[in-house]
Amino acid sequence: MKHIGVIGASGLMGHGIARNLLAKGFEVSLTVHRNTERVADLLVAGAKQAPNHASLGDCDAVIICVTGSPQVEQALTGPQGVLTQARAGLAVIDTSTSEPESTRRLAALCTERGAILVDAPLARTPVEAELGKLNTMVGADQAVFDSIRPVLEAYCENIFHVGGPGAGHVIKLLNNFIAQAICTATAEAFAVGALAGIQPQKLVEVVSAGGVNSGLFQAMAKTLNGDFSGLKFELDNARKDLRYYTHLAEMVNVPSIVGGAVHQSLATASALGQGKKFVTSLVTAQEKLTGAKIVPQ
Repeated sequence: MKHIGVIGASGLMGHGIARNLLAKGFEVSLTVHRNTERVADLLVAGAKQAPNHASLGDCDAVIICVTGSPQVEQALTGPQGVLTQARAGLAVIDTSTSEPESTRRLAALCTERGAILVDAPLARTPVEAELGKLNTMVGADQAVFDSIRPVLEAYCENIFHVGGPGAGHVIKLLNNFIAQAICTATAEAFAVGALAGIQPQKLVEVVSAGGVNSGLFQAMAKTLNGDFSGLKFELDNARKDLRYYTHLAEMVNVPSIVGGAVHQSLATASALGQGKKFVTSLVTAQEKLTGAKIVPQ
């Protein structure tokens, strides 16, 4: 595969993907959502601007890196979607965090049009995206996985083949559920501790020396010093992911007691004005909700 289309190159993750594809010698064509400012450096580096998604249909593969399932569906099946002009054998790689049910429907539609849909959602942050060191979990048949692996290696450090079509998005939702549960529990613990009269920093010292410690906990702990940049992931995106997770749990008839609570915690934080901020603003939401003084003023 030599010619790769990218949808979402103006986004924080998509930009890094496109940048590393160019750096590894791939021919890159991209669509621009609003303006070219965010992708100007990519165009200077040799990327070609495509007039619409449909025009990417003659690429060897098209990578989609957008917010979620509605945007993926529009990119593929809209009036000027990729599938309107997809060549036979086109590989569509959905790196977004999408709903498995939507992924299954789109995969069937791609098959009808002679294309192949691969779910390969991402982990890590925009920093790793720019460095070409993302993680991806891939749902695809073995032959398809083997054919697209060189493309994935251009922007990923760790590539996990987790099963057949759809498995990647399932694993991604499970991963994000665990991550957001840690973040939500930490923010709540800070509030309870502050109101109970202890210094949350003392909790950090104890947890940091034990088995509960993790990178996510440390990202949340930085908020105690006023640093909310430890986890650069928008809270509203996390809320969307947890909504997808609870839908998945419902579909397989598993009571999502913890998942529902985490989703509502994120929804509450969003309602309190934190939605467009990073997930670490769960701490700010707890301050607003409980009156606890957690972050130094």
